[in-house]
Amino acid sequence: MVIKNVSFINPETKTILTCDIVIKDGRIASFATPNTAVDEDGEYIDATGLYAAPGFMDIHSHFRDPGFTEKEDIITGAFAAKRGGYTDIVLMANTNPAVDNEKTLGYVYNKGLSTGIHIYSCATVTKGLKGEELVDFDLLKKHGAVGFTDDGIPIMNEKLLREAMIKCKELDVPISLHEEDKTLIGQNGINTGAISARYGLKGAPREAEISLVKRDIEIAKETGVKLDIQHVSAKETVELIRKARAEGYTNIYGEATPHHFSLTEEAIIEHGSNAKMNPPLRTEEDRLAIIEGLHDGTLSFIATDHAPHTKAEKERSLLDAPSGITGLEIAFSLGLEKLVIDADLSIYDLIDLLSVNPRKLYNMEVPATREWSPADIVIFSMSEKWVFDKTLSRSFNTPFAGTTMTGKIKYTICGGRKVYEDA
Repeated sequence: MVIKNVSFINPETKTILTCDIVIKDGRIASFATPNTAVDEDGEYIDATGLYAAPGFMDIHSHFRDPGFTEKEDIITGAFAAKRGGYTDIVLMANTNPAVDNEKTLGYVYNKGLSTGIHIYSCATVTKGLKGEELVDFDLLKKHGAVGFTDDGIPIMNEKLLREAMIKCKELDVPISLHEEDKTLIGQNGINTGAISARYGLKGAPREAEISLVKRDIEIAKETGVKLDIQHVSAKETVELIRKARAEGYTNIYGEATPHHFSLTEEAIIEHGSNAKMNPPLRTEEDRLAIIEGLHDGTLSFIATDHAPHTKAEKERSLLDAPSGITGLEIAFSLGLEKLVIDADLSIYDLIDLLSVNPRKLYNMEVPATREWSPADIVIFSMSEKWVFDKTLSRSFNTPFAGTTMTGKIKYTICGGRKVYEDA
């Protein structure tokens, strides 16, 4: 395959090279002079006016498989991922059965082989997500678990968590934590403040997140573990991570979701349960603090927390509907608009957040940056406008349905094969 006349964004050299990208045997054979390369099999992509970068990696997705496949499965989740420019996905472990054993982990990996992209999975920290007994870390890593998380459920037992962090440090894998003290939450998914008061609810206060983040940063400092603080929602959390990293604890990381840097709690008024997620959308001050955290390197990843639910579930009352929204298909567009265009983040920084830093967390090679590196590539327009009015996911629970987006994924290539093409 030859990708002709593309502007390639190289995050390693912080340069944009207009070139022909020649792919052979699933790898980058060369970056050639524009419009000069020839492919022996005659497979070409005319990328004139388009940009290319290493394929994106999401470290926080829920494909609901096994157990909840009416919402999503590994195949449909991968369709959404490819449309979003993702060649690598790390799945969360809160399935049914949970990924706390080698059999379920093997099921996920075997099914992922048919998707055309790289599907990885975390295992749970505790058996059955109950927070009572640790899983067999050695066994699960041996069978392919790339990290450990009870995402969706906070780990309240401090002693147990410290033991888990010690084990993750020994295995050199990250532990990813959902930071919400459930004892402080009245109703999840809605920020405690003006909007919760409007609906007569206690909601989920910022203190629920802040208190556990404080605790877990201190344990991470003690143990030296790679700590991934998931879906940061509060300005205070950004500052706690900033302070820890400034003190030299650069093994402490934070995720920003597209919805937390794009929306505030007021989205609940317009979109109801389709703007309900854990942790909740908070204030404009929090949103801007998250953007600043992405700007200055405090927050290391854009992670989607892609969380499909059925239409029927989301049509329940605000109180009864489950938390979570889908996000893989629009993460790039929201990042381009809200961070690059509106907040002056460089395109190189955006690619770091989507492609480079996620792989570094998991000690993985960044593809497509030099000759003979893996040909996992996303090709996109930075100017095309489009309306997000359809999905390749099984579910369409999102406050962004019908929104006009800037920047569109045109092709996703994984292992030198075209796995998505914009229709």
